[in-house]
Amino acid sequence: MNFSNRIQEMNFSPIRKLMPFADAAEKKGIKVYKLQIGQPNIAAPDSFFEGLHNYEGKIIPYSDSKGILPLRETFSKNYKKYGLSMGVDEILVTQGGSEAILFVMMAICNIGDEILIPEPFYSNYTSFTCFAGVKIVPIPTKIEDDFHLPNMEDIEKLITPKTRGILFSNPVNPTGTVYTGKEIETIGKVAKKHNLYIIADEVYRQFIYDESIEYTSVAQFKELENNTILVDSISKHYSACGARIGSIATKNKELLGYFLKLCQSRLCVSTMEQYAAANLINTTGNYVEDVRLEYKKRRDLMYGYLQNIPGVVCPKPCGALYIFAKLPVKESEKFAKWLLTDYSYENKTLMVAPGPGFYQTPNKGTSEVRLSFCISEDDIENGMIVLKNALEAYKNIEDSI
Repeated sequence: MNFSNRIQEMNFSPIRKLMPFADAAEKKGIKVYKLQIGQPNIAAPDSFFEGLHNYEGKIIPYSDSKGILPLRETFSKNYKKYGLSMGVDEILVTQGGSEAILFVMMAICNIGDEILIPEPFYSNYTSFTCFAGVKIVPIPTKIEDDFHLPNMEDIEKLITPKTRGILFSNPVNPTGTVYTGKEIETIGKVAKKHNLYIIADEVYRQFIYDESIEYTSVAQFKELENNTILVDSISKHYSACGARIGSIATKNKELLGYFLKLCQSRLCVSTMEQYAAANLINTTGNYVEDVRLEYKKRRDLMYGYLQNIPGVVCPKPCGALYIFAKLPVKESEKFAKWLLTDYSYENKTLMVAPGPGFYQTPNKGTSEVRLSFCISEDDIENGMIVLKNALEAYKNIEDSI
């Protein structure tokens, strides 16, 4: 039997491919601290479940392919909290941010076209572009520069006649970098000059931990309205990853019409989850701020431990839910597997996401890992103790593995 080139060229998720080894370790009675995935462990707000239980219908019908109006209103009102103007007719509901990005690739690119993405980047961007037959052209960033963007001239050197857009997350998954207003302006200037789309993945918008940082969205710039596509999701904002509710927003009416074709092709997003998510606008108290402060504590805790482990290098992340660290190992993929198959400290080990999976460029990120601080403070402390002892043990055997 034959298989498509597309599916053969597609990689397994670097975040999930180690799960069988973690499962095997747990079956042996070993405690595995799972620092590899951005799965919040903070409860979703009651408003989500109230919206679900308040549904009065006796059947669950197809909803509008655009998304139900109350949910698009909720997204629109939420944007206003951040000073962004997106009307309900400029927003389409998607099955998570993942479908939104895939739809963008399908709508703006032909097979063989190119998208610029700052590297390292969210690993599933590789999957979405593979689905669409699109080539990623990395914009290099360095750990020494806290993964901030290069200058405009260096970005322009990467543009070819096949370049269709610039995709980036801000705050950045996996590095936690928050781009400055000047960096966002640079992206805008490049896009305007070369007639490119800007795909801004802002699912971590609320998670900025340093009061001195003022968040800048590309959607703030009126002159870029036709170029800008916002991707969003409730997954991280409201600890609702499994609900699979996201959105595409743009003021480019013609482009929005093409997105709607794709939305219609998959009929609709889950009706029940949409009604639940629509009620999130009624979340009471300081839920968003309380969650941000909780993650700030966890970031500070993990970063403090990493700073005291010999040989570890990592910038302090200003946002998102991750620390991207360079470890004193030659190959982080081998180290990550060894942790699960051959190592435990006091019957405990940990799971990390190897760095190469966040790069397109070969041989990049070989010593790096992404660590999530979505887990509890106790688990962070224990995980960091395991990491410190594991690195000490590994340096004596690495060459033999």
